[in-house]
Amino acid sequence: MREILRRLLTGAVYVILLLSAVFLSSDAFDFLFMIFGLACLYEYKRMIKLRGYHIFIAYLALWWAYIYLVQDKILINILMFITISINFILLYYLFSGKEKLFNGLQKFLIGLFYIGGGCIFLTMIPYKDNEFAKFLIMGIFILIWVNDSFAYLVGKSIGRNKLFPSISPKKTIEGAIGGFVFAMCAAYFLSKYETNITLGQWFILAAVIVLTGNLGDLIESKFKRAAGVKDSGAILPGHGGMLDRLDSLVFAAPFAYLTLIIFSHVS
Repeated sequence: MREILRRLLTGAVYVILLLSAVFLSSDAFDFLFMIFGLACLYEYKRMIKLRGYHIFIAYLALWWAYIYLVQDKILINILMFITISINFILLYYLFSGKEKLFNGLQKFLIGLFYIGGGCIFLTMIPYKDNEFAKFLIMGIFILIWVNDSFAYLVGKSIGRNKLFPSISPKKTIEGAIGGFVFAMCAAYFLSKYETNITLGQWFILAAVIVLTGNLGDLIESKFKRAAGVKDSGAILPGHGGMLDRLDSLVFAAPFAYLTLIIFSHVS
């Protein structure tokens, strides 16, 4: 009971902090995810035993360049291509039988674009027509939260068939389906509040976020299994580390951004 209360309290503080940043200003939101990105990189660096502090300098330089300086669509698309390519490399790592696959340079590049690129695109998502679309980014958070919560509840209630037992023994196919169904229900209600994208587009966006978010969660689970740790850190009592909390979001972000770009070109 004490553990549940601790998880609820930590989760409430996290959500309040996030909501405050979103509704305070776009700068507050950008700054918050810059800090979250640094925390995730620190946990990643320690987990995969990456030496030095160069990754923090590179991340901050990339962040500053793309959030405040770069406006050119071609440069943004190049970063998106690199980030998504790194994510596909991680998918290969996930489905391969090997636990330790990368050298020092590869670990550096993976951390920079998997986490750094993911956080950058997460903060790019709300900017639509030079305005900060609060309900769009909140909708993406809600889709992740609904999927995670109901995947856990449905899996715990009726889950029988393991989804990926060698990486995450507690996840079930029934839980994954339950999370997907409830995320689709959430997408329906979100379309009533954020009308810049249609109901059909909300359903597509939800499917992309749920699929890639689940894969991101499994990838981080494999990193933890290779490192022999239960959590990426202990900054969030009852929840583990910041990367444990954001693994789905940072992996899904560039795919969600690409999906929204496609919507803007076909509508």
